[in-house]
Amino acid sequence: MIMISIIGILILSYGIIPTFYYKFKGTPIIKDVEEKKFLSLTFDDGPDKKYTVELLDLLKKYNIKATFFVVAKFAEENNEIIKRMEEEGHTIGLHSLEHKNALLNGPLYTSTDFKESLKIMRKLNINVKFFRPPWGHLNLSTVINLKKYDLKLVLWNVIIGDWKADITSDEISNRLIMKSKNKSIICLHDGRGENEAPRRTIEALEKTIPIWIKEGYEFLKIGELYE
Repeated sequence: MIMISIIGILILSYGIIPTFYYKFKGTPIIKDVEEKKFLSLTFDDGPDKKYTVELLDLLKKYNIKATFFVVAKFAEENNEIIKRMEEEGHTIGLHSLEHKNALLNGPLYTSTDFKESLKIMRKLNINVKFFRPPWGHLNLSTVINLKKYDLKLVLWNVIIGDWKADITSDEISNRLIMKSKNKSIICLHDGRGENEAPRRTIEALEKTIPIWIKEGYEFLKIGELYE
């Protein structure tokens, strides 16, 4: 019984407590943007050779700068898309090496994940300053490596399940309109997902962006909020 209790405490201390602490703490904006009415669009799980390109076309159409938290191995396979993101003025952050859950990763794997991810991003000439963990899950090794590599943890305050197989583009659009408010950091997905989920996200944004613009919002990337 004592051993089980010790193991439980270690599991809580290693992964669950850090995850809940940082989700509760959130990501306070540190730059002075109080006078602005804005939303910050962020995209996880790419780049995807099909959907990320379509999304970049859409953002370019409306002259919107966004933030892409990329999976390093996907970035390595799609270096031209990364180059385009950089050229078009978007912020590029890190979303792990292979999109694995930090709650299930030991210290050695987590440290290797950061090391190899940043090595790939350096090869792509990207100076990464921001990190978002898959599912928003952290462990103690995540926290240590964030400090080691001087990375800013960025979570979100709006997430609407756009990766799900059964969600429609209308549902995504309606949820975005209902849940988003001034200074929202919105988490969407341009890769992975089920049943071509990123396509429905793009279709939803086609409907929603004009509404946001009409409501007077501008769009700031994470690099404008924390650098």
